[in-house]
Amino acid sequence: MQQFVHSVLMFLSDLGYFGIAIGLMLEVIPSEIVLAYGGFLVSQGSITFVGTIIAGTIGGTIAQLFLYWIGYYGGRPFLEKYGKYFLIHSKQIDLAEYWFNRYGVGVIFTARFIPFVRHAISVPAGIARMSLTKFTLYTILAVIPWSILFVTLGMQLGAQWEHINEKAAPYVQPLIWIAIIATVLYILNILRKKRKNA
Repeated sequence: MQQFVHSVLMFLSDLGYFGIAIGLMLEVIPSEIVLAYGGFLVSQGSITFVGTIIAGTIGGTIAQLFLYWIGYYGGRPFLEKYGKYFLIHSKQIDLAEYWFNRYGVGVIFTARFIPFVRHAISVPAGIARMSLTKFTLYTILAVIPWSILFVTLGMQLGAQWEHINEKAAPYVQPLIWIAIIATVLYILNILRKKRKNA
């Protein structure tokens, strides 16, 4: 598996910014690893920090738009049949659908930082025909800090970028908790408004 990751990254690095975007669009390997490798390339002077963030944001957003369109045009039956090929399983869809249907479009942003539903949340957004403009905006706002974090860590690690999971843990875990707290506060606000209007 490690050899496969290396081979893919070597291929992507030859494509520069386009390779970073493609790596995040396809997500054959986790986005964290692609971004950290991008940070390593920045530290080597091969590409720039800003260019890498832009490429990462474009690639990450397109990946989520792809899932949105699958939900929009294929719906739940398509995902149940082919979701495994996109690394999305029924339990993830169930949870993401529940969150989205119960708490609305705001979870598109906060859920991006919560591992289990991070990618799956795009599917119910498509099924519910959420505004494409809103979906894209919330997605971009979440993808940018995610890209900045892992590119920065990749720069710090340099040639040791492969240890990104160990290095990222102290940063990602608080980020997850912040996202969970933000989600809870958002949900409480929605419930408060519902009670007020009842």
